[in-house]
Amino acid sequence: MFEIFVCMLKEEWRMHSTLFGNLNFALFPILIFGMAFMGTFLIPFTSRLMDVNMLAVSIHSMYCIMGLMVGSFGIMGKEMMNRRFGQGSLLIHSARSLPISERRLFGNFVVKDTLYYFMLWILPFCLGFLIASPFNAISIHYPLLMFVTASLAFLTGMCTVFILSSVYSRSRAALYAVIVLAFAAFVALYLLSGDIMRVMRLFMLPSEIFLNFSFPLLIISAAVIIVLFIPAIFLFSPETHAGEKRYIAALCPLYDRLSRLPFIRGGIDAEKVSEKDFVYAAAQKELTIIAKDFIDLHRSGIGIGQTLFSFVLPVGLIWLVLSVLSDVLMPEQIFMVIAAVTGIIASTMYTWLTEFESFSAYLFLPVKVSSIIRAKIMTFSVLHVVPAVFLIVIAAVTGVLASAVFAIVFAFSVSYYALAIMVRYSGLSPSLMLYSASFFLRYSLFLMPPVIILLGLAFIATGFSLAALILIIPSYFLLKGSFEKWDREDLPGF
Repeated sequence: MFEIFVCMLKEEWRMHSTLFGNLNFALFPILIFGMAFMGTFLIPFTSRLMDVNMLAVSIHSMYCIMGLMVGSFGIMGKEMMNRRFGQGSLLIHSARSLPISERRLFGNFVVKDTLYYFMLWILPFCLGFLIASPFNAISIHYPLLMFVTASLAFLTGMCTVFILSSVYSRSRAALYAVIVLAFAAFVALYLLSGDIMRVMRLFMLPSEIFLNFSFPLLIISAAVIIVLFIPAIFLFSPETHAGEKRYIAALCPLYDRLSRLPFIRGGIDAEKVSEKDFVYAAAQKELTIIAKDFIDLHRSGIGIGQTLFSFVLPVGLIWLVLSVLSDVLMPEQIFMVIAAVTGIIASTMYTWLTEFESFSAYLFLPVKVSSIIRAKIMTFSVLHVVPAVFLIVIAAVTGVLASAVFAIVFAFSVSYYALAIMVRYSGLSPSLMLYSASFFLRYSLFLMPPVIILLGLAFIATGFSLAALILIIPSYFLLKGSFEKWDREDLPGF
């Protein structure tokens, strides 16, 4: 049992250190510690704008979402690893090749992930909070309690995705029913209570324990995790049961439809090129890669869902968080903050277009790295219909529809500027920089100061948000330099 646990820990470390580099990955917890330490000094100022209760709910929700993401990787790791490393896989998927039961592997996996990500994310954050607390007249009770409640939030998210994936493997309809019922319960409780904070604290029980500690609440939160975990461990199956699927040839028709978009230039008329000549002739054209991206997203079965999930869930949560600031900020100001956050999060859709694709296949095609990046950026542009619709819906719901155009301009400017930074420093591997301390620091220093300044202008007057268009200039030069830089670099071969 212990040997399996140790091997899983080594596997996790080797996977991350191989992707991000030993030093960069080892420095990442130190970066989290520094951010938490400095952030603690901002709590007295933040509390004037945001209720401390909402701040606690936001932090615990972040760890819950992190648990969802970690659990998702564990369940889907086989497919992800195969896309990234060929036939590479994880120990959790080795029950068929090793004399070990699936339940034992799964139990070790849960313990390993809990300890590993506690050391990576929770411990550095809580230590930074703990050491800085005496300087800010914050009781040591809160940072010590944060060790417990943040871990509970992480485990809640992880066990939730385990049970949902177990339900999904047996019935998609049952999964959709569970999600609809959970959403309906949230809406019903909100309508009955009229207090969004109370409902959020009920759904995010670890935050309620942090704010109003009691042993009964602690026992209930632990019981919820156990109730979610026990069915998951009995229903867990690491094998995928996908049947055979057949698809019609979609490249040429999709190429033709995409070529009609005003900001995409193909250069080949699909109707005038034979199927035999099309592959070679269009291999040099970025539009073919764009068409391939959308075919991949469709046929993967998870691509579009993950893209929407990685955008809608975080932004929706932030919308709920900011909605409680209506007594402090004007609706237009809250909307502009949402637009800024939407732009930053929308830029991460670029990572979903590159994360699990093997670029070694492009080595055999007459195509430059810059052409692949341009194609990914164009696909990224098409996907921006999602944040545009999202902002329009928020504007309509909050009664600031007149500010929708300004918010979209602001969000898109921020999104493409953040994209230009990612492309400049990570090229086709932005996800590999997730745990790179140096990249994370550079990304934050380049992105946050101009966004904060532009947000301040938007607070003065909504029309001033158009000043964000100035970000087009640095974005253009960053991307131009990126194309030249990555054409000189070797394309990743794994």
